[in-house]
Amino acid sequence: MKHKLIEIYDKLLKEFSYQHWWPAQSKDEIVIGAILTQNTAWKNVEKAIDNLKSLDLCTLDAIYKSDTDIIGRCIKPAGFFNQKSVYLKNIAKFFVINGSVEGLSELSTKELRRRLLDVKGIGKETADSILLYVFKRPVFVVDAYTKRLIKRHNLSINTDYDSIQKLFEDNLGKDVEVFCEYHALIVKNAKEFCRTKPLCDRCPLFGV
Repeated sequence: MKHKLIEIYDKLLKEFSYQHWWPAQSKDEIVIGAILTQNTAWKNVEKAIDNLKSLDLCTLDAIYKSDTDIIGRCIKPAGFFNQKSVYLKNIAKFFVINGSVEGLSELSTKELRRRLLDVKGIGKETADSILLYVFKRPVFVVDAYTKRLIKRHNLSINTDYDSIQKLFEDNLGKDVEVFCEYHALIVKNAKEFCRTKPLCDRCPLFGV
């Protein structure tokens, strides 16, 4: 399995090159983007982030101090804006009262993940995105595109979040940079070829 996962990574890297994901100007922006990207396309997240930046609200401290209605209006392009504005307030409060990134960095990965999952609006994918891209912890992010890859290439009979995450983490050497790029490359390939209606004959993973 290790050989196959590495083969997939190498083929995707050759096809698309490095993605340098997560696209953000600060760690706060990554956290905000991780909330906004729930159930929406990234292009919509970018519009919402631009709106926040126009009002100097693209920091966790600013969101913590701001009114929920103002946040909601800014993030409307990302969908579910009433819900997500509350989630943003929740995660902002969590960071602010715990000493922000610097304070939380002192926690073990296991404890930090547990605390993140206790925040309303933070599920496994969002928590792991924050752990990987903000705190540089070696946790593999599993999203719908990853599950699609697993199923279509018969990489595992178990397709629940924890099983897929373990599959990657056990075989890729807990490498943060590889985890970042692999996740981004899976997303890129899913958008280009491994779509809901796949373009298998053109996919760089055809025959793998």
